Amino acid sequence: MAVFAESGYYRATTAQVAERVGISQPYVYRFFETKEALFLAALERATDRIVRVFSEVQASPEQLAEEMGRAYVELTRTHRNEIVLQVQAQGIRDEPIRQAMRSSMRRVKDVVTQRLMTAGIRNAQPQVSAFLAKGMLCNVAAVLGMPELTECL
Repeated sequence: MAVFAESGYYRATTAQVAERVGISQPYVYRFFETKEALFLAALERATDRIVRVFSEVQASPEQLAEEMGRAYVELTRTHRNEIVLQVQAQGIRDEPIRQAMRSSMRRVKDVVTQRLMTAGIRNAQPQVSAFLAKGMLCNVAAVLGMPELTECL
C-alpha cells in the first residue's frame, strides 16, 4: 500500500512493491497475476478495515455517528496509506478499479446505514450522506496533510 500511496497506481511497479516487502518480483506474481490485481486486493483490504472499524464502534444512538467519525479520523492517522490509496483510486478510469471503488463506497454506506438504523435513528439517510461527506473531507485532509480540516468534525 505504501508504494501505491507514494507513487500512484500508474507509476508504482511490482518491482518496487517486491523490494519494499523484501521479496522477489516473481514472488509477487505468484500471488497476484497483475499489478491491477495487487492494487484491487489493497483496495479491498482498506475497505475491510473501514467496515470493521465502523462495525466495532460502541456508542449511544445520539453519539454513534460522532464516534464513528472520530474512529475514521483516527484511521486516517494510523492507516494513512490506505486512505491515500482509496483517494487515488477514485480518479482512476480503469473499469475494474472503478467497479472496486463503487463496491467499496456501497459497503461503507451500507455499514453506516445499518449501524444508524439499528441504533433506532429514523430517516437515517440524510445523516448517512452527511457522514460520508465528512469522510471525504477527512480523506482530503489526510492526503494534503492538513489535519486542521477535521478539527471541526
